[in-house]
Amino acid sequence: MRNIFSEPDTDILGRGTNDNFELLKAWGGTSLAFAVVQVGGQVFNLAFVPALALAALTCGIGFLLHELGHRVVARSYGAEAHFIANNGWLLISILLAFTGFFIAAPGAVWHRGHLTKRQGGLIALAGPATNYVLAILFLILLIIAVIVEAPEWVFQLSQMGFYINGWLGLFNMIPAGPFDGAKVLNWSPLVFGITVAIGILLAFVLQGRTLFSLISLFT
Repeated sequence: MRNIFSEPDTDILGRGTNDNFELLKAWGGTSLAFAVVQVGGQVFNLAFVPALALAALTCGIGFLLHELGHRVVARSYGAEAHFIANNGWLLISILLAFTGFFIAAPGAVWHRGHLTKRQGGLIALAGPATNYVLAILFLILLIIAVIVEAPEWVFQLSQMGFYINGWLGLFNMIPAGPFDGAKVLNWSPLVFGITVAIGILLAFVLQGRTLFSLISLFT
């Protein structure tokens, strides 16, 4: 049985892929799984539709732009790069969501070409860095939402977007296996350490009371 994390066959990359369709599958599947978890598996509840919309604009967008970050940087170095969805894991993630457990491995950007260790590290770093930027943008939106007393859905969107993107960025910095962190660490332990520290700040430190203490400084 083929390893689910292994690189696609060479002929797949050689033929190229319909990246837009592959990315759409990953975005839709990940958003659906996250929304199912948010409503406790009650997909026929009226709350599921707004939950799906929020999931698509926070978790789904986070995964989508994460992968696009990899692809853009890889192609900027002249490498052939394509996103290929992992259909098996997309289905597993949706089924697991009904048990209340969220796991997402919607696919990956696979690339080939003559790359230096630094270039490989920067390609890997592009994904988590994109999530960190998104987390900061959602944090700014959250602060604005509080200041102008925006509708509740804007508050939920910004808070969820901040949390999930900080977590996604940090999770992908695991320094082992197929995760981005392994490639970043192999290139530069210093960059790896700084990136993990930023992730811990966003995903764990700036949460709960600490987060709202920060927001109160602007109100």
